[in-house]
Amino acid sequence: MSSNTLVLIACLGVAVVLVFGLANMMRGGSANVSQKLMRLRVLLQFVAILIIMGVVWWRSA
Repeated sequence: MSSNTLVLIACLGVAVVLVFGLANMMRGGSANVSQKLMRLRVLLQFVAILIIMGVVWWRSA
């Protein structure tokens, strides 16, 4: 699996969870579900940043 694919998967994961969380809030869904989705989004953003930083470090070495 190439590094570009890893970065793409990480970013898409963040985007999907963000869209689900926003959709849940807009339709008046459970606040608990929205909170869990937004926490998951923050975690996925952290993982995505780590992956991006790792790719940049790997390519510069």
